[in-house]
Formats: sequence, structure tokens, C-alpha cells
Amino acid sequence: MAAAEKKTKKPKPTRWYAGDSPLEDLGPSEQVAHSIVQEFRYLSPSVDRIMDADLTSSQRLEAINLFRASLDQLDAGHRDPRAARRALARRARRRARRAHAHAGERRFAA
Repeated sequence: MAAAEKKTKKPKPTRWYAGDSPLEDLGPSEQVAHSIVQEFRYLSPSVDRIMDADLTSSQRLEAINLFRASLDQLDAGHRDPRAARRALARRARRRARRAHAHAGERRFAA
């Protein structure tokens, strides 16, 4: 009986992963993603999750920076890319509530 071959998933070709593009041609979040996978190649699936998430460019940059910062902290909750995205969503909801509350204050002040 032949031993089962282990299938390895090839990383999808992206500008930030392959390193074909000069670093200065990459966007800010792509530069962070590139630095992570260059140092920690095994984290490319986690980086993919953040980079492929339905986020604005500023949200993506914030999420990838949270993830990057967590790599230096053993007990950081943002090591899981889903946690970084959830934290980002919580911040966005808080900002929206504050903006809504301030809009109500302005309406009553007028």
C-alpha cells in the first residue's frame, strides 16, 4: 500500500507574496503583508485571510498592522486574523455610535 502523499497548497500569486513587484510599488497594507510572509512564510494563509477580507484599504491596513504587532506578543489575541478583523469591526461600530450620538446632540442644540 502506497503512503498517502501530502498535498501542499500552493500560495496564490499576489503582488505582496511573490515579491515580483518592487516594494515601493506595493500599497501600505501590501508592504506589511509582504514583510510578514518574508519573515514567517507559514503565516501566508492567515495573511491571505486579512488581505482577502471585505475591508476598505484603511481597515485592511489597520487589521494587518494589528496582526503584525501580535506576532511579537505570545499572548496577543490578534494572532488569529479573525480576531484582528473582529477588533476592527468593534472599533468601527463604536465610531459609528459616537458619530450618531454627536449628530443627535447637534440636532437638539440647534
